[in-house]
Amino acid sequence: MADSRRERIKEETVRRAVNALLKWRQKKLQSNSDHEEEEAEEESEGDDFIYLSLTLKKVPPKALTLAPHRIPLRHSLLPEHHSSLNLCLIVDGKKVTAESALKALAAQGGDPSVNQVLKLSKLKSDYRSFDSKKRLYDSFDAFFAAENAVPLLPKVLGKVFYKKKSKIPVPVDLRADCSNLEEEIESACNSSLLCLSAGTCSAVRVGRWGVTEGGEIIENVYEAIDRVVGIVPRKWAGIKCFHLKFSDSLALPIYEHLQPSGEDDGSSLVGEKRKRGVFDSATKK
Repeated sequence: MADSRRERIKEETVRRAVNALLKWRQKKLQSNSDHEEEEAEEESEGDDFIYLSLTLKKVPPKALTLAPHRIPLRHSLLPEHHSSLNLCLIVDGKKVTAESALKALAAQGGDPSVNQVLKLSKLKSDYRSFDSKKRLYDSFDAFFAAENAVPLLPKVLGKVFYKKKSKIPVPVDLRADCSNLEEEIESACNSSLLCLSAGTCSAVRVGRWGVTEGGEIIENVYEAIDRVVGIVPRKWAGIKCFHLKFSDSLALPIYEHLQPSGEDDGSSLVGEKRKRGVFDSATKK
């Protein structure tokens, strides 16, 4: 897979895109600093993430859109090591109980990997209102959820969590006795989420301004591409293009399948002249 992805998407292409985006972000921050500080603070949470945007040739099956897919990354997007963050775990209370999770946390000793465990039933009863969900959202740096509880969470947590998608609970594959809790939380902290939409366009976070450096973002891009290709239907044959972008920047192309389906192996690259033009224009914005 590693050889295939680097044949299809040259590292220099990814490097130019990442550098152009970081340069654009730096210019924007410098521009904001010339205005009132409040203007910079009004930047919506999540605007400091770099996204790998993918466009599929066909709408994915509904089964793939029902729950987010965990995408392991080489470098974490969290601003600090997870041991110093405030983390919440959501369990279904049946296959994985709060009692088994708390027992596993107590056995860890020292600083626990999770600060609070919530049962799905408690979420439904105690966090019905918008304000209560917002308080919960603001109380933790990140959320995790046992896999069998994940499909139920959009309805329970609502748009407070799922509109911005910055704190969607990350799925963790826990054993019934939660004996693998610590390793699953650590792995989830080094992951991003792919939420496949009901259309052909989706995105996954691969970098974060002030947290990941250029070389780390490049490694995350390739790591994410491997995982995404393994999830979507028809693998590479189902992918139309990949772009990199901030939420409010131009989308810079790093791969585009230009040939008609079935004509070749799908390894067509975006033309170098076109890429250079787009990257240069991005840094001028």
